Amino acid sequence: MKITKQEVDALNAVLTLEIQQEDYSPQVDKILKDYRKNANIPGFRKGQVPMGMIRKQYGRAVQVDEVNKMIQQQIGSYIDKEKLEVLGNPLPVEKDEFSWDDNPLTFDFELGLAPSFEAKIKTKKSVVHYHIIADDNSINEQIERIRKQYGKLIAQESVTKDTEVNGRFFDEQLEVDHKTQLDLTELKGKKLIKELSGKKANDVVELNTKNLFESDLLLARHLGVSEEKVQDLNNVNIQFTIEEINKREPAELDQEFYDKLFGPGAISSEEELKAKLKEDGEKQFVQQSDQKLMADYTERLLEDHKFDLPSDFLKKWIQVSGEKPLTEEEALAEYEKSEKGIRYQLIEAKIIDQHELQMNFEELKAYAKEFIKAQMAQYGQMNPPEEQLDEIAARVMSNEDETRRLSSQLMNQKLLDLIKKEGNLKKKELNFEKFIKEAYKA
Repeated sequence: MKITKQEVDALNAVLTLEIQQEDYSPQVDKILKDYRKNANIPGFRKGQVPMGMIRKQYGRAVQVDEVNKMIQQQIGSYIDKEKLEVLGNPLPVEKDEFSWDDNPLTFDFELGLAPSFEAKIKTKKSVVHYHIIADDNSINEQIERIRKQYGKLIAQESVTKDTEVNGRFFDEQLEVDHKTQLDLTELKGKKLIKELSGKKANDVVELNTKNLFESDLLLARHLGVSEEKVQDLNNVNIQFTIEEINKREPAELDQEFYDKLFGPGAISSEEELKAKLKEDGEKQFVQQSDQKLMADYTERLLEDHKFDLPSDFLKKWIQVSGEKPLTEEEALAEYEKSEKGIRYQLIEAKIIDQHELQMNFEELKAYAKEFIKAQMAQYGQMNPPEEQLDEIAARVMSNEDETRRLSSQLMNQKLLDLIKKEGNLKKKELNFEKFIKEAYKA
């Protein structure tokens, strides 16, 4: 067998394989002999069918199968040996004249080659790295919400702007029948609050869903429907029956309240409560800040690294590589959607290689355990035993898809850590409300 590579240009090449008959015939003969041993053909005893008949019936199919296996193996070995950085998979070149009786058999394959470039982690222009702080105002608002959550419910005769209303949205035709609790602060507009004010238990009011709540997500939750269905219910009249009216008396800021929140003796004053909420809040903000930093830095890296791709090859590869072939127009559209992703993957791979960002099994296991621990904390299991974490982590990592997902997340974290350490960043401190407005133009 002989393999040669012809470079078309810096981004495209053609591999030519010449396969001699003696390269594949021993394996073909072996398989055909095994077929003969087990063949059941009328008129012949088992194992006594003439070899010529076996070869005539099965020979070509076995030859094609074995040659194709050989091609895949040899191309993969050649790419690894020559350290070729290829994009997509090799594409066979169709020939007008080809016969499986030829000797040698000659096959050509197109290769799309990755561009050669140097990746730099430090961008030309700086990227804002937001540090989101929990300011006094937001902490005080959070304390008020928590005090209400743990406060006492006192029954009221009628609705006022600071009451909670338990009731039922109902419309048989719209297939809505859902009990919910309305906090009047969730309603959009003073007109609605005024419309409900003074209403008593068992009163029925008709409300229009348009602009009823601040978001479609809230509307879906209170109507008990999916986010998809709520789109059809955003401008309809619907009945709401008031069942119960309560006013919530906030909990006192005392030791009993502190112990309920963080356990006996963890904190013992309002100052310590504010410090704890600030610490916990800013930890949660880090994830949102990191997501924004990664998105912005990715865009800046793409701006800084300009290189060509083997676009014609990639369009052709996209056209034939899916479950069903695409038209040229469909393949072009898919390529245009995926081009930015391909470019970033190449930049990312270069950065990972240049900075030797690697992970080992123990790192991945530790990361999996922290991920599991965070999930368990959401359900109130704050300090699970180490043995339990080890057992769950082993079960998770036995799943290839889960291991691949966790590996990707860990590598993303390593990239983020590298960006924070060596990237061109401009730090900016602001509260969460201002972060949302500035970062997402909300």
